[in-house]
Amino acid sequence: MYEHLVSFKFKEDVSPEKQQELALQLLAFKGKIPGILEVTAGVNATEETDRAQGYTLGLRVSFKDKEALDGYLPHPVHKEFLEAIDGLIENVIVVDYEVAW
Repeated sequence: MYEHLVSFKFKEDVSPEKQQELALQLLAFKGKIPGILEVTAGVNATEETDRAQGYTLGLRVSFKDKEALDGYLPHPVHKEFLEAIDGLIENVIVVDYEVAW
């Protein structure tokens, strides 16, 4: 199994409502992109705002294997999301790892 973790830092003019809309779009990946076991996404609710560094939306996608992860990036549903955030993002952090145990 592979985990795909993403933190999004939006430009200042992107509203919390827009971020919530994008989180819902991310949640819809399950069932549309093959090999996804689970998706969670949401607006950052931490009280440790000094540590958040402006990242306000998180995503976690669990894939059944490396092939599913590899098929995710070029998938049309993922590309549609990338188009939806074009011009809204200041920065993104991505971490992919194999679940070892």
